[in-house]
Amino acid sequence: MREKAGDAEEMEARLARRLGELRTGRGWSLDELVGRTGVSRSTLSRLERGEMSPTAGVLNKLCAAYGHTMSRLLAEVEERPAHLVPAARQSIWRDEASGFVRRSVSPPHPGLRGEVVEGTLPPGADLAYDGPSVAGLEQHLWVLEGALTVSVGGGEREETYEVGTGDCLRFRVWGRSRFRCAGREAVRYALLVVLP
Repeated sequence: MREKAGDAEEMEARLARRLGELRTGRGWSLDELVGRTGVSRSTLSRLERGEMSPTAGVLNKLCAAYGHTMSRLLAEVEERPAHLVPAARQSIWRDEASGFVRRSVSPPHPGLRGEVVEGTLPPGADLAYDGPSVAGLEQHLWVLEGALTVSVGGGEREETYEVGTGDCLRFRVWGRSRFRCAGREAVRYALLVVLP
């Protein structure tokens, strides 16, 4: 189900405001945030003004700087969900650069440490993250359709897994991670994320 254009625009505007609040609330200048994330000053400024949408990689870098998971940040710009999260109320976020689509099936909720995300990557999509938004983040990735290549760690400690339909990969994220859809079909997966 697609979200309405107006809803998506309002969410983007709230995300832009929240990114600015997180930076100013810490007393950081844009230049200090550049140093903490490696994201250019002009990009950060445009993000906070709502002139552009962040890619998944940039959003991950910002979340790491602020000590947030991506889901928690996105939940902060949405209405607080009730215990029941109807399919029609599950927010969808798109990274237009990679084609990655992220549905927040069970968004963060006060008092709960876990959340459930549905991800869809088109053929050829390759998402790389420099590090987790929260060190030691526990993830359980269950491929629902297609195949996904997942690399966890970096350098000599990197481990790569081929995860096919029905397979579940369990890991904690301390360093880099990468998700690639090398097949001819899109991959759709469920990701259970648990805070340490």
